Amino acid sequence: MIRRIAALGLLAWALGFVAFMLLLPGPADPGLRTDAIVVPTGAAGRIARGLELLEAGRAQRMLVTGTAPGVTRADLIRVAGHARTIACCVDLGADAVDTRGNAEETAAWLAGHRYRSIRLVTSDWHARRARLELASALDDGVTIAVDGVPSFPTLGQAFNEYNKLLLRAAAIGGQAVWRHVPWRQQG
Repeated sequence: MIRRIAALGLLAWALGFVAFMLLLPGPADPGLRTDAIVVPTGAAGRIARGLELLEAGRAQRMLVTGTAPGVTRADLIRVAGHARTIACCVDLGADAVDTRGNAEETAAWLAGHRYRSIRLVTSDWHARRARLELASALDDGVTIAVDGVPSFPTLGQAFNEYNKLLLRAAAIGGQAVWRHVPWRQQG
């Protein structure tokens, strides 16, 4: 009986992984307009995509979250171009070191600007977990549009990201349930 349960669990995990890879989020509707664009640092193509959308008038401002300490707008201009856009409309956040930190940094930035809708621009394989973390850090009423930048993760990256997503979903789901236990709200 234990072997069957373990085999079913492994089968569910494997089928979930296949679905995870086959259904990677793609770019959001190109005509979609949001208050802001948020780009966590990481894989190639993210910042370029965010800058293109910003220049196309799809948002008012952009946050690049998780930049290395000391990185300036001038550094970003040297690497990415778009001098006028970066100078006026791009903020750099250097407080985050991981996806959860990106979410917390983004939540504080959004609250400071009173934005209610964002386009989250990140790699397609990272998009689901980034959205999960961001949704858990934000107040209710903030709309998140996921804009997955097409990429080619290695099998190791994909397995790692899938497992992180499962673990964080379980942890965040457990926290949400725990917060709403009736006896906890009485005290």
